Amino acid sequence: MTEFWLISAPGEKTCQQTWDKLMAATTRTNNLSTNHKFSIPDLKVGTLDVLVGLSDELAKLDSFVESVVKKVAQYMADVLEDSRDKVQENLLANGVDLVTYITRFQWDMAKYPIKQSLKNISEIISKQVTQIDNDLKARASAYNNLKGNLQNLERKNAGSLLTRSLADIVKKEDFVLDSEYLITMLVVVPKTNYPDWQKTYETLAEMVVPRSSNLLFEDSDSGLFSVTLFRKAIDDFKHKARENKFTVRDFQYNEEEMKADKEEMTRLSTDKKKQFGPLVRWLKVNFSEAFIAWIHIKALRVFVESVLRYGLPVNFQAMLLQPSKKTMKKLREVLNDLYKHLDSSAAAIIDSAMDIPGLNLSQQEYYPYVYYKIDCNLLDFKV
Repeated sequence: MTEFWLISAPGEKTCQQTWDKLMAATTRTNNLSTNHKFSIPDLKVGTLDVLVGLSDELAKLDSFVESVVKKVAQYMADVLEDSRDKVQENLLANGVDLVTYITRFQWDMAKYPIKQSLKNISEIISKQVTQIDNDLKARASAYNNLKGNLQNLERKNAGSLLTRSLADIVKKEDFVLDSEYLITMLVVVPKTNYPDWQKTYETLAEMVVPRSSNLLFEDSDSGLFSVTLFRKAIDDFKHKARENKFTVRDFQYNEEEMKADKEEMTRLSTDKKKQFGPLVRWLKVNFSEAFIAWIHIKALRVFVESVLRYGLPVNFQAMLLQPSKKTMKKLREVLNDLYKHLDSSAAAIIDSAMDIPGLNLSQQEYYPYVYYKIDCNLLDFKV
């Protein structure tokens, strides 16, 4: 389980007592969750009005930053296309895995100075993550264009003989070139029709050069044959070939064009390789930055919400719980029992919701204690 519940409860006589009570209720006897203290520094409280406004702003910022974290993670998976098992080891925060970072969270004083107001800190985070989001869009667009162009060229050089590029199949000596009267054409013939082709190609039009057909290439279904004829018979030959289920490919032998195509493919392939390393490094660094920013927002939200709910002076214990899937329901009930005295209206909502099957309160999760979920499962697929 990579889901955490970040909660806070008011300090009893001391915050340590609050912690001990939680441990006794959730871990010592029934092993419902793995718990960690979540340390939040002494932030500037500001006025009540500012806190109320900030509570809404932080909720929006939380959603935005989470979406950017997920976008960077998902794009990392897209870029590492062939080695998706490597994605998780690249998704680190401050050089450690996400669970370690969250469970040992320390506020970054250098990035987010606590002498600043809460509003300023949230604005620093907002600017930083908006910049990451904009950079990601630009980098992803450039890399995707390159990848798309390369895939189109690769597709042209693969696939069936009816559609693929023939430039890497044919050679100069396969063609009659620079003749005023004669032209070499290329025809795709299904393997089952080879005998028909050999029997009929010379008579498909009046001016076909006898015994001029050669098999140049085969794939699993068809063969590519060359045939030489007089230019004035082209239309007639195409028409008759079509009637006999032979497909004439429009192809002009042009060495310059073929060389340009090959060079373009090499250039795109080299460019993609060149951009790959720096792009993965950028994604690693900025995933870490965005994820760290996201957990700092969670810390800000817990602080603001705890002050609004439990009042001043600031006295609460923030705690990080890691439940297992099986224990979630039971853990909710235990927490409700432990903290229902903090807010009787919340407890009543929860009690009634438990009686109505299928009622989903998760959109408006409200509990007698401060609660935020942190879900570290950031990818749409299982690695």
